[in-house]
Amino acid sequence: MFPLENVVLCRESQVSTLMALFGERHHFSFPSIFIYGHTASGKTYVMETLMKTSELPHVIVNCVECFTSRILLEHILNQLNCLTPSEDECTSHIACDSFNDFVRLFKKVTQDQGVDDQTVYIVLDKAEYLREMEANLLPAFLRLQELTNRNVTVIFLSQIVWEKFRPNTGCFEPFIMYFPDYSIGHLQKILSHDHPPEYSADFYAAYINILLGVFYTVCRDLKELRHLAALNFSKYCEPVVKGEANERDTRKLWRNIEPHLKKAMHTVYLREISSSQWEKLQQDDTEMGQLKGLSAHAHVELPYYSKFILIAAYLASYNPTRTDKRFFLKHHGKIKKASFMKKHEKTSNHLLGPKPFPLDRLLAILYSIVDSRVAPTANIFSQITSLVTLQLLTLVGHDDQLDGPKYKCTVSLDFVRAIARTVNFDIIKYLYDFL
Repeated sequence: MFPLENVVLCRESQVSTLMALFGERHHFSFPSIFIYGHTASGKTYVMETLMKTSELPHVIVNCVECFTSRILLEHILNQLNCLTPSEDECTSHIACDSFNDFVRLFKKVTQDQGVDDQTVYIVLDKAEYLREMEANLLPAFLRLQELTNRNVTVIFLSQIVWEKFRPNTGCFEPFIMYFPDYSIGHLQKILSHDHPPEYSADFYAAYINILLGVFYTVCRDLKELRHLAALNFSKYCEPVVKGEANERDTRKLWRNIEPHLKKAMHTVYLREISSSQWEKLQQDDTEMGQLKGLSAHAHVELPYYSKFILIAAYLASYNPTRTDKRFFLKHHGKIKKASFMKKHEKTSNHLLGPKPFPLDRLLAILYSIVDSRVAPTANIFSQITSLVTLQLLTLVGHDDQLDGPKYKCTVSLDFVRAIARTVNFDIIKYLYDFL
């Protein structure tokens, strides 16, 4: 456990629980374990580190890459076939057409590899994509230990809670474990662990403290914060390199880094430009309005689904509930525009201001306007919370009957139009006539 504590930071309780579940190599472990939590909460990293450090026979598969059941099953079998490297075995490809074939081949491969008397771990990352495959795949993985009569544990890693997975026909219940979000203290400890060797740990910890003070309210994704820390550190230590300040002169260091952090605030999720372009822009000291690599509408640079959430919130705030069927259903029947008008001219909804709407209505509109299929992941709900933090949405109360949250959209029509242009959102064009 001691080496793991130095490598896996701020996840001591989760690591201890997993090690207790795994037990000894020859002991039968729990048939299936379901681990869920927000993105960048350490699920995949903890699992990979545990498997490699403990040298357990394992297979880690990303379900995004294996988008069909056949590819998924073959990928698992071919990885198992290379547990003990052999040129002949690794070069031969194992074909698998069905789960019945998988069970038979799994027994054979584990016996050939000499791990039939040990616990074999199959880790399925991004497990929410299993729901889009055959209906029998998830229940079969949950009962794989029973079907194969082998010592095997299937571990599911997902951003979605187990209730969204459970089949209607019932299934074997896995052991469920939750990975909570990192607190600001955890992020401080993890990011400070990455300090460059040429600088002291206290100097880099002070820099991370400044960085989190600026970005923690709008971004709590460890990957993005680590990316921001790496990009902006050169500017923070620039006065020290030039000899204009020492490592303890925090006031001068803050004055030097402040304008660059403000630039980064306009596009926290740096996906429109590369790291090299960002560093060049920092060196040129260019204003945000003149950045060629960034969007001209810097104020609408939100994560991809946050843009659609904000558009859906605007439509829910300014459109009556009775119009949802007309706007968002394909087969709604013919409804004349005049049927929505009263005898007297209707007052513009923009003059009346935004109306509160429940969360269920927001999600229903969101699923209707996004081209691709959107799963109700923790990431979606996290982005709704972030929009409230940024004051683009307002939490106005709860529904009296269902005790659910209600929101209002606080952005202007021009703001929504600018967002719609960045995602090629065409439905806005004809909805404006009814707003």
